Amino acid sequence: MAERPSKGARLKDVAERADVSIKTVSNVVRGQVRVAEPTRQRVLRAIAELDYRPHASARHLRTGRSGVIALAVPELVQPYFAELATAVIGAAAEHGVSVLIEDTGGDPAAELRAACGLSDPLIDGVLLSPRLLDQSALARRERRVPLVLLGERDYEVPADHVLIDNVAAAREATAHLLELGRRRVAAIGFQTNPAHATSQQRARGYHEALHAAGVPYDPELTPAVPDFQRMDGAAAMRGLLALPEPPDAVFCFSDLLASGALRAAYDHGLEVPRDLAIVGFDGIEETQFSVPSLSTVAPDKPQLAQLAVKALLARIAGDPDAPHTTQHATHRLVRRESSGAR
Repeated sequence: MAERPSKGARLKDVAERADVSIKTVSNVVRGQVRVAEPTRQRVLRAIAELDYRPHASARHLRTGRSGVIALAVPELVQPYFAELATAVIGAAAEHGVSVLIEDTGGDPAAELRAACGLSDPLIDGVLLSPRLLDQSALARRERRVPLVLLGERDYEVPADHVLIDNVAAAREATAHLLELGRRRVAAIGFQTNPAHATSQQRARGYHEALHAAGVPYDPELTPAVPDFQRMDGAAAMRGLLALPEPPDAVFCFSDLLASGALRAAYDHGLEVPRDLAIVGFDGIEETQFSVPSLSTVAPDKPQLAQLAVKALLARIAGDPDAPHTTQHATHRLVRRESSGAR
């Protein structure tokens, strides 16, 4: 069956423009066979010039694969997930694969539906960042579509997993504030629900840094928050500033929480970082442009996306029963004005 694109150009047209065989063009489009880089670039230029778009259903009938994967995240309105989605789309494009984005809203039923391939037979595999999906429900999923898990939840299920070391990252952020000489170091982001693994792991790193510095833990400095939104950070910061002895530094478990904390500090007449040092987490773009600019833990989102896409494509092309892997992307602490850097 001919692989006809949606806009008129054919596989043959691309091959003629790039001066290669139709098979070579198909290999580049599918991303399943290694093609010499100069040749691949020539084919990609021809594809762009002709606006060639492979027909997914035709490819699926011929190969059993559509070249489409899904990325399911809790909230696209969250800048972190929007930036991660952009990185995943870019990483997938390097392999000739398209990405369908699904916003689950953090709903366990929607997350399970995503883990089952969204009931779409044309989806080859799924990258899933779950928030509240129960491990037993995930283990019982009916459709065994290739799956790679993203994020902090520790599931004992047959799936590859890509994440960052949240405990180490939170420990590093808290230690940075302690090294500045601050001793009333608060943390905004504690959540009582044990399913919120992000909060649990970043809280652990916070505790470990305090212990290593010989600073006693003060529960008054760790207010619980319902979510990781700006309004939650602002409300928690206002409560901390109302204490008889308010904090002189705060580690926020997300950049949005830190943004809210910055606003509350400003409203309270404080100068950051002179009166209050603040560090966030996620490394989102807006942290560069806040006033003052926000120190933050920045996961390597492009690396995370590359690892996740490669793991999923390997699972799609390989043995579905091969041993599953856990891979860690790197992170770095970006020191900016909110913690004293200039």
